[in-house]
Amino acid sequence: MSLTSLVLDKDIDRGTEDRHQSIVRKILIWMRRLPVFPVLILGIFLICGIFGDFLISQDPLRNNLKQVLTPPFWQEGGSTDFLLGTDHLGRDILSRLISGASVSLQVGFVVVIFAGAIGVIFGLIAGYLGGKADTIIMRTCDIVLSMPYMMVAIALVAILGPSKNNLVIILVVLGWAGYARVLRSEVLRVKEGDFVHLAVLAGASKIRVMAVHIFPNIVNTLIIMATLQLGSVIIAEAGLSFLGLGVPPPEPAWGSMCADGRDYMFDSWWISFWPGLAIMLVVLSCNLLGDWLRVRLDPKFRQT
Repeated sequence: MSLTSLVLDKDIDRGTEDRHQSIVRKILIWMRRLPVFPVLILGIFLICGIFGDFLISQDPLRNNLKQVLTPPFWQEGGSTDFLLGTDHLGRDILSRLISGASVSLQVGFVVVIFAGAIGVIFGLIAGYLGGKADTIIMRTCDIVLSMPYMMVAIALVAILGPSKNNLVIILVVLGWAGYARVLRSEVLRVKEGDFVHLAVLAGASKIRVMAVHIFPNIVNTLIIMATLQLGSVIIAEAGLSFLGLGVPPPEPAWGSMCADGRDYMFDSWWISFWPGLAIMLVVLSCNLLGDWLRVRLDPKFRQT
């Protein structure tokens, strides 16, 4: 092997190593800039939702009439066996809180994924193809967005019956229109780019143009909307469960846990307080993370 080839190989290896170090450095900088509070809260939420069955020490469905309305462990009459107290049936609040995170996580992520996917498809079709397809899709979005969200959800749940699957279907049907309208405006902006015109001149099909050239340029907006909608879905699920139209008992859900404590607000505040606090923290974290992503992913903010 000649000396020249050895030098070129070393330069290539050095360039590859520098590129890898640059990528790692960018990732570390990105991680250091992450907002601590929302990431911490959502991290705990994800851990409880995924590994909740391994974290609970008490059966969240088991009634213990000897321990009815036991206060949190730091209050008089509390017990370290029930750190956050028990409800009116003697069920452990902490175990039900962790188990309820799994329900909110499942409903939230499934709704966000499917509503986002439907919204992306319709947004691409309406924005890129235009014409009658655009008119039909946008008028449908206007109809969906004009309806009172919770009232329609309550009516549909009353018709279909309360269940986790029905709840997901209803929230997906009511949630895709927001994605479609916002992403359509992004598609209208992106499709005027020179790279899209060049792809069309090169003979790319409409599906390829939408999937390969336009979709990657609207992913940032999609991520921000999905983060913000996760909080909205959790509130909707909790509200319907509070009214008895969400996840049916005895499966614990944060909304139904709040409803269980309505008659004990003044004497046993902890029954409703802890699930209400969990809903507030998770939704607030979703909104804060969405705002942070909007700033970080917007090129206009990155240039300042």
